[in-house]
Amino acid sequence: MEFKDYYQVLGVSRDATQDDIKRAYRKLARKYHPDVSKENDAEERFKEVGEAYEVLKDPEKRAAYDQFGKDWQAGQDFRPPPNWDSGFEFSGGGYTDARDFSDFFETLFGDRSSYHGGHKGAGIHAHGEDHHARLTVSLEDAYHGATRTITLTSANLDANGHLVSTPRSLNVKIPKGVTEGQRIRLAGQGSPGLGGGAHGDLYLEVALTAHPHFHAEQRDIYLELPVTPWEAALGASVTVPTLGGKVELKIPQGSQSGAKLRLKGRGLPGNPAGDQFVTLRIVIPAADTPEAKALYERMAEEMPLNPRTALEA
Repeated sequence: MEFKDYYQVLGVSRDATQDDIKRAYRKLARKYHPDVSKENDAEERFKEVGEAYEVLKDPEKRAAYDQFGKDWQAGQDFRPPPNWDSGFEFSGGGYTDARDFSDFFETLFGDRSSYHGGHKGAGIHAHGEDHHARLTVSLEDAYHGATRTITLTSANLDANGHLVSTPRSLNVKIPKGVTEGQRIRLAGQGSPGLGGGAHGDLYLEVALTAHPHFHAEQRDIYLELPVTPWEAALGASVTVPTLGGKVELKIPQGSQSGAKLRLKGRGLPGNPAGDQFVTLRIVIPAADTPEAKALYERMAEEMPLNPRTALEA
């Protein structure tokens, strides 16, 4: 996927005001409108200009885009880092129909279309707009629960139309057993209501951070466990880490690499709790000494085995 420099598309500088961006868009939209343009690529350029304007006209999208976009050049192969927009606060949904936008746009902003904001209710006492943000949570905090102080950045325009980012800190209680994609609601932390109406809420969508040993699928936890050939062949009792502490796991005699063992209830808490699944990975000792080589040769003679029989049939 290629990185798109939306500032380059509109021909404006990164410190352009909102009026500069609007003028550039209107000029290019007229130039490349398929109904009037004689350019061969008018339709493609018209869509490209519209996509750039969709991002840069919105202070929130623009601030998030600016966070990582400054280090990339147009056309470079691009993959956004995991949870790239964590820490940015967005209000409502409000995205235009993006079916004709690029994969680049969809990758960055497409998932936001599921949120809906706007002032709830009618009349002069309307409920304030809801906000949303992504909250990265470690597996340890998801298992034990925690209280964390987070900083969110919201974007607005100053009196001259320049982009201004404003941070705010919040205390967040992370419940035990929280899972990927779950939302934590902070009541009254959204936009003020109209006419004295109640504030909107802030919804934090949980994104679990990568762990060096575990990964989660809903409430189940997965771990790859290295074992020796003799532990797999003869059976053994080995110590295995879990998010709740170390436990003993019995490896059945004759286990093969890739075998999956279950530790019931050792996943993330819940009703019911998840399980931990342990996948065995047999580690073969190196034949890096004469004695080790001789032992392998003896095994080959006394324990003949062709693991490829099924492939040769």
